[in-house]
Amino acid sequence: MKSILVTGGAGFIGANFVSMILTEKKGVKVVNLDALTYAGNMENLAKFMNDKNHVFIHGDIRNLELVEKIIGDHKIEGIMNFAAESHVDRSISGPGIFIETNVSGTLNLLQCAKKLGVKRFLQVSTDEVYGSLSTGEDKFSENTSIKPNSPYSASKAAADHLVHAFHHTYGMDTVITRCSNNYGPCQFPEKMIPLCINNIRQGKQIPVYGDGMQVRDWIYVLDHCRAIFTVFEKGISGEVYNIGGNSEKTNLDLVRTLLKLLGKDESLISFVKDRPGHDRRYAIDNSKITNSLGWKPSMTFEQGIASTVDWYLKNKAWLDHVTSGEYQTYYDKMYLGK
Repeated sequence: MKSILVTGGAGFIGANFVSMILTEKKGVKVVNLDALTYAGNMENLAKFMNDKNHVFIHGDIRNLELVEKIIGDHKIEGIMNFAAESHVDRSISGPGIFIETNVSGTLNLLQCAKKLGVKRFLQVSTDEVYGSLSTGEDKFSENTSIKPNSPYSASKAAADHLVHAFHHTYGMDTVITRCSNNYGPCQFPEKMIPLCINNIRQGKQIPVYGDGMQVRDWIYVLDHCRAIFTVFEKGISGEVYNIGGNSEKTNLDLVRTLLKLLGKDESLISFVKDRPGHDRRYAIDNSKITNSLGWKPSMTFEQGIASTVDWYLKNKAWLDHVTSGEYQTYYDKMYLGK
């Protein structure tokens, strides 16, 4: 049986990835390492905690000794690094932890993987490392120059450079995936879609940055997870693969779609001061992974967003739990100025 280490496997994308592996793939043991910070949630993994092919370990990728012990004890053959601080707004107000986790943590994983002979290292990155596109500009390809514009994206770009350096310098088998905006079940509600759903169901105002005309390409999280595993199994060592959903939407159009699905009018929209350095447009050219590895998104945006809204409405207890305490304090400060 193949043993893989999934870091950040209690977070949004990581937990969906663990679920996908344990549900759809045979002969794979998942060792799941997560620090359980505010966005990591054991409820996301509840149905797999007694699965014989799933081992959960509470710990931090910044702990070099722990990472080395896990790789050795479990005979890890591959590492999938989802662990990251990921919210742009938080990186603007407090960039330090983003460097510690996203850069130093990734370096720890790479050093341990090199020392113990891990066969493949996959780095889960983001399209935000490319910077911003203008309205008529071509989509991001794997050859687009890296020009990160926020502390978050700069930390992810630095991690990508480290992964490339370990491949080039030490001959490590590495691959990097860069994905567009994800949505789906279990996403922490500081992110746009679950934040909007939560506010709409409570009749609260929806904060929209600036004029709301920022454009993002959206992909359903399960499509992203399947793409990651495709790259892990078939990707060429040293290569980068962009993963996109072919679904560009302005933020304002997205909010209007959610209001319509939830039967509310646009009076809930509240335009707020734009965040510093807000990138105008992201769009992914995913032709490399579709042409060379045979992956393509299976969920249309219309199908995915309806399914996502339905999940949150059916899991109100989950949403109420994660939006209490620390989250509410952060939300009040960030959007309401309290």
